[in-house]
Amino acid sequence: MNATVVAEKPLVELRKAGKRYGNVIALRDVSLQVSAGEVMCVLGDNGAGKSTLIKIIAGLHQNTEGEYLVEGEEVRFGSPREALNRGIATVYQDLAVAPLMPVWRNFFLGSEKTKGWGPFKRLDVDFMRKTAKQELLDMGIDLRDVDQPIGTLSGGERQCVAIARAVYFGAKVLILDEPTAALGVKQSGVVLRYIVQARDRGLGVIFITHNPHHAYPVGDRFLLLKRGQSIGYYEKSEITLEELTGLMAGGAELEQLVHELREAGTSTDTVRVIRDEIEGDGAAGVGRVTVTEAVDIRGLSEDRE
Repeated sequence: MNATVVAEKPLVELRKAGKRYGNVIALRDVSLQVSAGEVMCVLGDNGAGKSTLIKIIAGLHQNTEGEYLVEGEEVRFGSPREALNRGIATVYQDLAVAPLMPVWRNFFLGSEKTKGWGPFKRLDVDFMRKTAKQELLDMGIDLRDVDQPIGTLSGGERQCVAIARAVYFGAKVLILDEPTAALGVKQSGVVLRYIVQARDRGLGVIFITHNPHHAYPVGDRFLLLKRGQSIGYYEKSEITLEELTGLMAGGAELEQLVHELREAGTSTDTVRVIRDEIEGDGAAGVGRVTVTEAVDIRGLSEDRE
Protein backbone atom coordinates (compact mmCIF):
# COMPACT_ATOMS: atom_id res chain seq x y z
CA MET A 1 0.00 0.00 0.00
CA ASN A 2 1.37 3.40 -0.98
CA ALA A 3 1.82 5.90 1.82
CA THR A 4 0.34 9.33 1.20
CA VAL A 5 2.71 12.15 2.03
CA VAL A 6 0.91 15.17 3.46
CA ALA A 7 2.77 18.43 2.99
CA GLU A 8 3.23 20.39 6.19
CA LYS A 9 1.17 23.57 6.18
CA PRO A 10 3.03 26.90 6.52
CA LEU A 11 3.02 28.33 10.03
CA VAL A 12 1.91 31.71 8.64
CA GLU A 13 0.56 32.53 5.21
CA LEU A 14 -0.88 35.66 3.60
CA ARG A 15 -2.82 35.38 0.36
CA LYS A 16 -3.30 38.63 -1.58
CA ALA A 17 -3.64 40.48 1.71
CA GLY A 18 -4.37 44.19 1.81
CA LYS A 19 -5.11 46.92 4.32
CA ARG A 20 -7.12 50.10 3.83
CA TYR A 21 -7.52 53.00 6.24
CA GLY A 22 -10.57 54.69 4.76
CA ASN A 23 -9.52 55.80 1.30
CA VAL A 24 -5.83 55.25 2.04
CA ILE A 25 -4.38 51.97 0.74
CA ALA A 26 -1.50 50.98 3.05
CA LEU A 27 -1.00 47.47 1.70
CA ARG A 28 -2.28 45.79 -1.45
CA ASP A 29 -2.16 42.26 -2.87
CA VAL A 30 0.70 40.92 -0.71
CA SER A 31 1.34 37.19 -0.43
CA LEU A 32 3.95 35.38 1.66
CA GLN A 33 4.44 32.24 3.68
CA VAL A 34 6.85 31.06 6.35
CA SER A 35 7.26 27.47 7.48
CA ALA A 36 9.02 25.91 10.45
CA GLY A 37 12.79 26.16 10.19
CA GLU A 38 13.04 28.95 7.64
CA VAL A 39 13.64 32.70 7.51
CA MET A 40 11.29 34.88 5.47
CA CYS A 41 12.86 38.28 4.82
CA VAL A 42 10.65 41.30 4.12
CA LEU A 43 12.62 44.16 2.57
CA GLY A 44 11.63 47.71 1.79
CA ASP A 45 12.51 51.34 2.44
CA ASN A 46 10.59 53.64 4.77
CA GLY A 47 6.95 53.86 3.71
CA ALA A 48 7.07 50.54 1.85
CA GLY A 49 4.39 48.97 4.04
CA LYS A 50 6.58 46.88 6.34
CA SER A 51 5.02 48.24 9.54
CA THR A 52 1.48 47.59 8.28
CA LEU A 53 2.47 44.03 7.38
CA ILE A 54 3.91 43.46 10.87
CA LYS A 55 0.76 44.80 12.52
CA ILE A 56 -1.47 42.45 10.53
CA ILE A 57 0.60 39.33 11.29
CA ALA A 58 1.07 40.33 14.94
CA GLY A 59 -2.69 40.80 15.45
CA LEU A 60 -2.60 44.55 16.06
CA HIS A 61 -4.61 45.28 12.91
CA GLN A 62 -6.81 43.13 10.68
CA ASN A 63 -6.40 42.78 6.95
CA THR A 64 -9.30 44.27 4.98
CA GLU A 65 -8.58 42.21 1.86
CA GLY A 66 -7.29 38.71 1.18
CA GLU A 67 -6.64 35.91 3.63
CA TYR A 68 -4.46 35.41 6.71
CA LEU A 69 -3.86 31.78 7.65
CA VAL A 70 -2.08 30.21 10.62
CA GLU A 71 -1.18 26.54 10.12
CA GLY A 72 -3.75 26.34 7.34
CA GLU A 73 -6.60 27.93 9.32
CA GLU A 74 -7.91 31.38 8.36
CA VAL A 75 -7.73 33.76 11.33
CA ARG A 76 -8.77 37.28 12.28
CA PHE A 77 -6.94 38.20 15.44
CA GLY A 78 -8.51 40.84 17.67
CA SER A 79 -5.31 41.60 19.59
CA PRO A 80 -1.61 40.76 19.79
CA ARG A 81 -2.43 38.50 22.76
CA GLU A 82 -4.54 36.29 20.49
CA ALA A 83 -1.64 36.05 18.03
CA LEU A 84 0.75 35.24 20.87
CA ASN A 85 -1.56 32.46 22.06
CA ARG A 86 -1.17 30.94 18.57
CA GLY A 87 2.62 31.12 18.87
CA ILE A 88 3.27 34.35 16.95
CA ALA A 89 5.67 36.60 18.88
CA THR A 90 6.92 40.03 17.78
CA VAL A 91 10.21 41.59 18.84
CA TYR A 92 9.98 45.31 18.07
CA GLN A 93 12.95 47.53 17.39
CA ASP A 94 12.57 49.51 20.65
CA LEU A 95 12.32 46.21 22.65
CA ALA A 96 10.32 47.80 25.52
CA VAL A 97 12.71 46.62 28.25
CA ALA A 98 13.14 48.00 31.77
CA PRO A 99 16.80 49.16 31.58
CA LEU A 100 17.48 49.20 35.34
CA MET A 101 16.00 45.76 36.01
CA PRO A 102 18.26 42.69 35.88
CA VAL A 103 18.35 40.50 32.80
CA TRP A 104 16.36 37.69 34.46
CA ARG A 105 13.57 40.09 35.50
CA ASN A 106 13.27 41.36 31.93
CA PHE A 107 13.32 37.78 30.64
CA PHE A 108 10.20 36.98 32.72
CA LEU A 109 8.66 40.47 32.67
CA GLY A 110 4.88 40.09 32.73
CA SER A 111 5.14 36.31 33.15
CA GLU A 112 6.89 36.03 36.50
CA LYS A 113 7.08 32.61 38.15
CA THR A 114 5.94 32.35 41.78
CA LYS A 115 5.99 29.78 44.54
CA GLY A 116 3.91 29.35 47.67
CA TRP A 117 0.26 30.31 47.98
CA GLY A 118 -2.00 32.91 49.57
CA PRO A 119 -0.13 35.35 51.82
CA PHE A 120 3.03 33.24 51.40
CA LYS A 121 3.12 33.58 47.61
CA ARG A 122 6.36 35.11 46.36
CA LEU A 123 8.59 35.31 43.31
CA ASP A 124 10.59 32.18 42.53
CA VAL A 125 13.81 34.11 42.01
CA ASP A 126 16.13 31.07 41.92
CA PHE A 127 14.05 29.38 39.19
CA MET A 128 13.90 32.53 37.06
CA ARG A 129 17.63 33.19 37.38
CA LYS A 130 18.61 29.62 36.47
CA THR A 131 16.09 29.39 33.63
CA ALA A 132 17.11 32.70 32.09
CA LYS A 133 20.78 31.73 32.29
CA GLN A 134 20.16 28.31 30.70
CA GLU A 135 17.88 29.58 27.94
CA LEU A 136 20.40 32.24 26.99
CA LEU A 137 23.16 29.62 26.95
CA ASP A 138 21.04 27.40 24.69
CA MET A 139 20.87 30.30 22.24
CA GLY A 140 24.62 30.75 22.49
CA ILE A 141 24.48 33.84 24.72
CA ASP A 142 26.93 33.45 27.60
CA LEU A 143 26.29 36.37 29.98
CA ARG A 144 28.60 36.78 32.92
CA ASP A 145 25.75 37.61 35.28
CA VAL A 146 21.98 37.59 34.68
CA ASP A 147 21.68 39.93 37.69
CA GLN A 148 23.26 42.79 35.74
CA PRO A 149 20.84 45.48 34.54
CA ILE A 150 19.75 44.78 30.98
CA GLY A 151 20.57 48.40 30.15
CA THR A 152 24.27 47.54 30.51
CA LEU A 153 24.08 45.08 27.59
CA SER A 154 24.84 46.08 24.03
CA GLY A 155 22.01 46.60 21.56
CA GLY A 156 22.74 43.26 19.91
CA GLU A 157 22.73 41.41 23.25
CA ARG A 158 19.39 42.97 24.21
CA GLN A 159 17.91 41.83 20.90
CA CYS A 160 19.19 38.32 21.57
CA VAL A 161 17.66 38.25 25.07
CA ALA A 162 14.31 39.19 23.49
CA ILE A 163 14.67 36.39 20.92
CA ALA A 164 15.56 33.80 23.60
CA ARG A 165 12.59 34.96 25.71
CA ALA A 166 10.17 34.49 22.81
CA VAL A 167 11.56 30.99 22.16
CA TYR A 168 11.20 30.01 25.82
CA PHE A 169 7.58 31.15 26.00
CA GLY A 170 6.59 28.91 23.10
CA ALA A 171 6.84 31.05 19.98
CA LYS A 172 6.46 29.15 16.72
CA VAL A 173 6.82 32.24 14.55
CA LEU A 174 9.17 35.07 15.45
CA ILE A 175 8.66 38.50 13.84
CA LEU A 176 11.77 40.67 14.10
CA ASP A 177 11.20 44.36 13.35
CA GLU A 178 14.44 45.87 11.98
CA PRO A 179 16.59 44.22 14.69
CA THR A 180 19.86 45.40 13.11
CA ALA A 181 18.78 48.93 12.10
CA ALA A 182 20.48 50.78 14.96
CA LEU A 183 23.44 48.42 15.36
CA GLY A 184 27.01 48.53 14.16
CA VAL A 185 28.65 45.90 11.98
CA LYS A 186 29.79 43.55 14.75
CA GLN A 187 26.52 43.65 16.72
CA SER A 188 24.51 43.15 13.52
CA GLY A 189 26.51 40.01 12.86
CA VAL A 190 25.73 38.79 16.40
CA VAL A 191 21.97 39.24 15.88
CA LEU A 192 22.09 37.48 12.51
CA ARG A 193 23.77 34.49 14.13
CA TYR A 194 20.94 34.21 16.65
CA ILE A 195 18.36 34.46 13.86
CA VAL A 196 20.02 31.42 12.28
CA GLN A 197 19.99 29.61 15.62
CA ALA A 198 16.28 30.36 16.13
CA ARG A 199 15.59 28.97 12.66
CA ASP A 200 17.65 25.87 13.35
CA ARG A 201 15.57 25.25 16.48
CA GLY A 202 12.52 24.93 14.23
CA LEU A 203 11.01 28.41 14.41
CA GLY A 204 9.66 30.27 11.44
CA VAL A 205 11.32 33.72 11.40
CA ILE A 206 9.95 36.81 9.64
CA PHE A 207 12.90 39.20 9.42
CA ILE A 208 11.92 42.79 8.55
CA THR A 209 14.80 44.88 7.23
CA HIS A 210 15.83 47.48 4.68
CA ASN A 211 19.33 46.04 4.27
CA PRO A 212 19.78 43.25 1.68
CA HIS A 213 23.28 42.55 2.99
CA HIS A 214 21.74 41.54 6.31
CA ALA A 215 18.87 39.61 4.76
CA TYR A 216 20.63 37.55 2.11
CA PRO A 217 23.07 35.50 4.27
CA VAL A 218 20.27 34.23 6.57
CA GLY A 219 17.15 34.34 4.38
CA ASP A 220 15.37 31.45 2.67
CA ARG A 221 12.72 33.61 0.95
CA PHE A 222 12.55 37.31 0.13
CA LEU A 223 9.56 39.61 -0.24
CA LEU A 224 10.27 43.11 -1.56
CA LEU A 225 7.77 45.86 -0.80
CA LYS A 226 7.45 49.30 -2.33
CA ARG A 227 4.64 51.76 -1.57
CA GLY A 228 2.51 49.02 -0.07
CA GLN A 229 2.83 46.58 -2.97
CA SER A 230 4.99 43.56 -3.67
CA ILE A 231 7.66 44.13 -6.32
CA GLY A 232 9.07 40.61 -6.02
CA TYR A 233 8.84 37.34 -4.09
CA TYR A 234 11.80 34.99 -4.45
CA GLU A 235 13.28 31.78 -3.16
CA LYS A 236 16.99 32.12 -2.39
CA SER A 237 17.86 29.94 -5.39
CA GLU A 238 16.03 32.39 -7.68
CA ILE A 239 17.94 35.58 -6.87
CA THR A 240 21.51 36.67 -6.15
CA LEU A 241 22.62 39.25 -3.60
CA GLU A 242 23.51 41.63 -6.42
CA GLU A 243 20.04 41.30 -7.96
CA LEU A 244 18.38 41.76 -4.58
CA THR A 245 20.49 44.86 -3.92
CA GLY A 246 19.64 46.23 -7.36
CA LEU A 247 15.92 45.84 -6.73
CA MET A 248 16.25 47.51 -3.35
CA ALA A 249 18.30 50.37 -4.76
CA GLY A 250 15.73 50.92 -7.53
CA GLY A 251 17.87 50.02 -10.53
CA ALA A 252 15.34 51.18 -13.15
CA GLU A 253 14.71 54.47 -11.34
CA LEU A 254 18.45 55.03 -11.00
CA GLU A 255 18.96 54.55 -14.75
CA GLN A 256 16.11 57.00 -15.43
CA LEU A 257 17.69 59.59 -13.11
CA VAL A 258 21.08 59.19 -14.77
CA HIS A 259 19.45 59.60 -18.19
CA GLU A 260 17.64 62.78 -17.09
CA LEU A 261 20.85 64.25 -15.67
CA ARG A 262 22.67 63.60 -18.93
CA GLU A 263 19.82 65.11 -20.93
CA ALA A 264 20.04 68.21 -18.71
CA GLY A 265 23.70 68.61 -19.65
CA THR A 266 25.21 67.46 -16.34
CA SER A 267 28.88 66.60 -16.74
CA THR A 268 29.85 62.92 -16.99
CA ASP A 269 32.02 63.12 -13.87
CA THR A 270 29.16 64.60 -11.83
CA VAL A 271 26.72 61.93 -13.08
CA ARG A 272 29.23 59.21 -12.17
CA VAL A 273 29.67 60.61 -8.64
CA ILE A 274 25.89 60.84 -8.10
CA ARG A 275 25.40 57.31 -9.42
CA ASP A 276 28.15 55.92 -7.16
CA GLU A 277 26.70 57.72 -4.16
CA ILE A 278 23.19 56.33 -4.74
CA GLU A 279 24.43 52.82 -5.42
CA GLY A 280 26.66 53.01 -2.34
CA ASP A 281 23.74 54.05 -0.12
CA GLY A 282 21.49 51.36 -1.55
CA ALA A 283 24.05 48.59 -1.41
CA ALA A 284 25.83 49.25 1.84
CA GLY A 285 23.37 50.88 4.18
CA VAL A 286 24.17 51.31 7.86
CA GLY A 287 25.80 48.39 9.58
CA ARG A 288 26.60 46.33 6.48
CA VAL A 289 27.84 42.83 7.30
CA THR A 290 31.38 42.22 6.10
CA VAL A 291 32.27 39.44 3.67
CA THR A 292 33.95 37.45 6.44
CA GLU A 293 30.89 37.68 8.69
CA ALA A 294 28.57 36.72 5.84
CA VAL A 295 30.69 33.63 5.18
CA ASP A 296 30.57 32.71 8.88
CA ILE A 297 26.77 33.07 8.92
CA ARG A 298 26.41 31.03 5.75
CA GLY A 299 28.54 28.38 7.47
CA LEU A 300 25.93 28.13 10.20
CA SER A 301 23.27 27.69 7.52
CA GLU A 302 25.24 24.96 5.75
CA ASP A 303 25.79 23.02 8.99
CA ARG A 304 22.08 22.19 9.17
CA GLU A 305 21.93 20.77 5.64
